[in-house]
Amino acid sequence: MFSYKIDSESELRLIEPAHAEELHALVDNSYEHIREWSAWLDEKSRTLDHTREFISLNLRRLASGDGFEMGIWHKGRMAGQIGYNYFDRANRRTELGYWLGGEFQGNGLITRSCRVLIDNAFGDLDINRVEIRCGSENTKSRRIPEKLGFKEEGTARQAEWLHDRYIDLVMYSILASEWHPDA
Repeated sequence: MFSYKIDSESELRLIEPAHAEELHALVDNSYEHIREWSAWLDEKSRTLDHTREFISLNLRRLASGDGFEMGIWHKGRMAGQIGYNYFDRANRRTELGYWLGGEFQGNGLITRSCRVLIDNAFGDLDINRVEIRCGSENTKSRRIPEKLGFKEEGTARQAEWLHDRYIDLVMYSILASEWHPDA
């Protein structure tokens, strides 16, 4: 298992099979909150086996170098998830995705978690470009790349099917040459 320290109370850890029940409970307890902006969360009746399958797929993606998700732990509890949606090695770019359980919002966890993954991408992974896409009306999510100094590049109209409608996605990016982790 590997982990990245966020601060004295929080860390990122690889999601492993032993975390299945905790992850499942977090998603179940924050279902409506997470589902509002997460196209992947389409069934209220998601089973623990579905969560185990996700974890297994995530570990295979990590092993093959296709990206991976990590759990965000705060004060010893799983609070959410963040990860590299993919790695485009030829163009040295990746995209971050994230979500947080409703009760954990307002603590800056996602912003601090993004900083850790961006530092890792530009430092250890030799990435040149990090992207974040957010629903155009998801103001909480959009504040994250804006706080971190990302540039807004434009809006992809009706780019994602979100349960019962298309939504526009705003594209943000930051380049390794622009990243100032202490800012």
